[in-house]
Amino acid sequence: MKEFVLEAINVSREVLGPAGRLTILKEVSLQVEKGEALAITGPSGSGKSTLVALLAGLDSPSSGQIILAGSDLGVLDEDGRAQLRAGRVGFVFQSFYLVDTLTALENVMLPLELAGHATPRKEAAKWLDRVGLADRQDHYPRQLSGGEQQRAAISRAFAIDPEILFADEPTGNLDDAASEQVAELLFALCESREAALVLVTHDMSLAARCGKQLRLEKGRVIGDPG
Repeated sequence: MKEFVLEAINVSREVLGPAGRLTILKEVSLQVEKGEALAITGPSGSGKSTLVALLAGLDSPSSGQIILAGSDLGVLDEDGRAQLRAGRVGFVFQSFYLVDTLTALENVMLPLELAGHATPRKEAAKWLDRVGLADRQDHYPRQLSGGEQQRAAISRAFAIDPEILFADEPTGNLDDAASEQVAELLFALCESREAALVLVTHDMSLAARCGKQLRLEKGRVIGDPG
């Protein structure tokens, strides 16, 4: 029997605009198994980032059902969704979102402390070493290159041992060399931890490395995962 970490069933998102009701997503369905990688592709404005926000419980759909890590997001309040994410969901974004006033080590410690980890400093140091930043752990984000910042962000995401990782254009702000390094790291860590990956990307070579692909255009699925 398949073990799904993520399921979306006929998920739609509508907003009210000056011209009336606008459909951002229309009846999107997908399934992601444990350890599986799904790439979400499509042109700018197709609804990719909106879909990821819904799948991760950062926003709520207008209709449809989303089951994340065995929990129906529709029956959880905001605090319940945050608690679910804190221990089981990791995030990597294009803009890194490291806290400027914290060192690399302190940034990785944050989710561990929120999850009540017994030795957050030791665990954070282990993860920074794993991504090749052992000698940069006391540096602030402004003292790190883009590639180093993204590797620190990946450490932060994996430190809580997530069941699923959402990565929204993780190589979008990086040069070719750093992009390749970050991509290799991302896929290797997902494989070694058996974490599912939901990857939003414009890079079709990156998307091709995923076992499934889903393409959006104008909020609708035009390529079924499989």
